[in-house]
Amino acid sequence: MKKLWFISLLLVVALVATACGGKAPQADQKETSKETSKEPIKIGFFAPVTGPAAADGASVSKAAELAVKKINTGGGINGQEVQLVSYDDAFDSKQAVSIAQKLTTKDKVVAVVSGSYSGPTRASASIYQTAGIPMISSYAIHPEITQTGDYIFRQSFVGTVQGKAGGYTAVKLLGAKKIAILHVDNDFGTTLTKSFKEYVEANGASVVSVDSFSMGEKEFTPALTKIKQLSVDLLYIPAYAGEGSQIVRQARDLKLQAQILGTEGIDSTEQFLGVAAEAADGVIITTNLNRDSDRQVVKDFIKDYTAQAGHAPDMVAASTYDAFMVLAEVMKKYGTTPQQIKDGLHQIKDFQAVTGVIKGYNTLGEVTKTVQVQKVEKGAFHYFAEIDDPAIITAPEQ
Repeated sequence: MKKLWFISLLLVVALVATACGGKAPQADQKETSKETSKEPIKIGFFAPVTGPAAADGASVSKAAELAVKKINTGGGINGQEVQLVSYDDAFDSKQAVSIAQKLTTKDKVVAVVSGSYSGPTRASASIYQTAGIPMISSYAIHPEITQTGDYIFRQSFVGTVQGKAGGYTAVKLLGAKKIAILHVDNDFGTTLTKSFKEYVEANGASVVSVDSFSMGEKEFTPALTKIKQLSVDLLYIPAYAGEGSQIVRQARDLKLQAQILGTEGIDSTEQFLGVAAEAADGVIITTNLNRDSDRQVVKDFIKDYTAQAGHAPDMVAASTYDAFMVLAEVMKKYGTTPQQIKDGLHQIKDFQAVTGVIKGYNTLGEVTKTVQVQKVEKGAFHYFAEIDDPAIITAPEQ
């Protein structure tokens, strides 16, 4: 009898143990899955919030915050919230490298947006590539950025495309024959100058003068006086807003009659138009933001950004915003792991971005979309032309 009772007791204990052992792991697994789904999706971001490019840093930071807010209020990424992990690179390449190491190790982000210039972006790109973390450059133009590898993409135009578009504008749209160039002496200025010069000289125009200046320069009268004496049709200025506004003001003071053609570097309501004032009227630029677009996505962005920042957006803000929004679209469609994001960026087509319809990214990670040509009229940028010629807007594959 005791033996039977003991066997029954063992059976009861075994059944209880089996029941507990079978259900507990299921509950833990379910809870783990539930907790994992609540974890935010981290996207890294770096920009020159301090230093000589702080104005652009402020602009792109506001755009990044606006984009993340827009994504999250719209339901996040299939219900998961996006968390912005941002750093200040201070326009310093060494600092950008240190930031890249943090983002890819400590912060464990799934993707990164560069809101910085070519120098910091180019210096840090290899770290993201090695770590297998997709990085989108919002507006840095140097060709070597995307040549780093298949995890590196560019949201705005590579320098060869924008320089060529500038050349097309000068020769085909404005009929220039005799051209002078005054450019900032860094990756931005030298890359645009090279591709612009190659295009115009291959299409019947001559470049009679090329001068450069350092970032932060304020006195351009000597170079402009020489250019005036050459009686050129057009002055091409690959410059940033700070120097560009001074070039325009001093050119007007000298009564330089040449048409001034700029680039996205002076696409700034605050830094360029606000400083150059009436001297900016008539200036034409190549860029990727058409303020007069009738597309709703553009109207909404301009309205929302202006309400948040207290002033109208510029090209760098629009490009940065688009980088986040295209990442969100890709993650919703293809997944949130770094490899899924990378593969998804190579597959996405016809995405309605603020800076134009993104037709896709080529094998090198270069975007394909139309180039906008804007003209300053009564203190504001307005539509002048749009370049959609595939021979101009298609970036090289290598």
